[in-house]
Amino acid sequence: MTKRDYYDILEVSKGASQDEIKKAYRKQALKYHPDRNPGNKDAEEKFKEAAEAYEVLSDQQKRARYDQFGHAGVSGANGGFSGHGMTIEDIFSQFGDIFSDFGFGGFGGFGGRTRESGRRVSKGSNLRVKVKLTLDEINKGVEKKLRVSKYIVCDECSGTGAAGGNAYTTCTTCRGSGHVTRVTNTFLGQMSTTQICPSCEGQGRIIKSKCPKCAGEGVVRGQEVIPVKIPAGVAEGMQLSVSGKGNAARRGGINGDLLVIIEEEEHPELIREGNDLLYNLNLSIAQATLGGQIEIPTLDGRVKIKVEAGTQPGKILRLRGKGLPEVNSYGHGDLLVSINVWIPQHLSKEEKRILEKLEESPNFKPVKGKADHTFFDRMRNYFE
Repeated sequence: MTKRDYYDILEVSKGASQDEIKKAYRKQALKYHPDRNPGNKDAEEKFKEAAEAYEVLSDQQKRARYDQFGHAGVSGANGGFSGHGMTIEDIFSQFGDIFSDFGFGGFGGFGGRTRESGRRVSKGSNLRVKVKLTLDEINKGVEKKLRVSKYIVCDECSGTGAAGGNAYTTCTTCRGSGHVTRVTNTFLGQMSTTQICPSCEGQGRIIKSKCPKCAGEGVVRGQEVIPVKIPAGVAEGMQLSVSGKGNAARRGGINGDLLVIIEEEEHPELIREGNDLLYNLNLSIAQATLGGQIEIPTLDGRVKIKVEAGTQPGKILRLRGKGLPEVNSYGHGDLLVSINVWIPQHLSKEEKRILEKLEESPNFKPVKGKADHTFFDRMRNYFE
């Protein structure tokens, strides 16, 4: 089944601001909320679909990948939304604050949801690291082991924040639900709003005895070595997401993600242009005139190419498939070899004599220039 466009699902334009996206999601979530559509499977699917769209479009990095690559850019290992695997409870846990003022039990009793599932789940923040790659690494793909300083789970309390085995007590403010409901009288009648419990921060329970190592937070500063597989063909500025490898969340919540930003080292001889590679081949006057086998660099080692006799400056030779691979694809770019003829600036008397002799030959007389629009197009692009 083909997935619908996320912007169409939320009924917003591609240039919508984050506030507009959030308002649009609230509107869709309110329309298809399970408490308003009990037993309606179609409404439940649209409720999940809206959450999936919001999860991607509310994240600047995921939104950028989606705009560039579509659904393939935000699925699976790329750090995308789990989609069909996310339950109603997951949505309330992740976006609980969105529902806190809907006016009806945002965490209410749909489908047998328990008071436990209504507790707020904290989420660790994402981390960003930069990785510099050579063209050779980009050509083949590489695994990097990154040592990252971040918040990790406290090994003293296993991330609970509590000292000892039974160190919790039920929050008396919300009675363990993690949220409180307030009823106010208006000219339209009574209105109820549901909010995160201020006493336990949505946890539903309060620690009786805090862990001495993490002071009840469940996380401490530390380091972790994280292996990251980088596919072939990535480019400068691309971002990969490693799910769950960001900062650990307080008291057993959901870990953040590790965002790996690609940087590219310059190659000493080759220039990258998309998936193509460019190489400037400087020939002597004799090489350009006589032709022959010339050795050039590629990412797979040095190779010999044939230069035809009488090759003119500006000629482009194309080596198909010798460029970089496309990300997650079988295609490859090309290697473009630009021919330049090197004119010596300093000559001996003997060398001058030889050239003066050659100049007398009709074969060394230049051909009159012809109207070549491609030449002027190249010059125009150069000056622009």
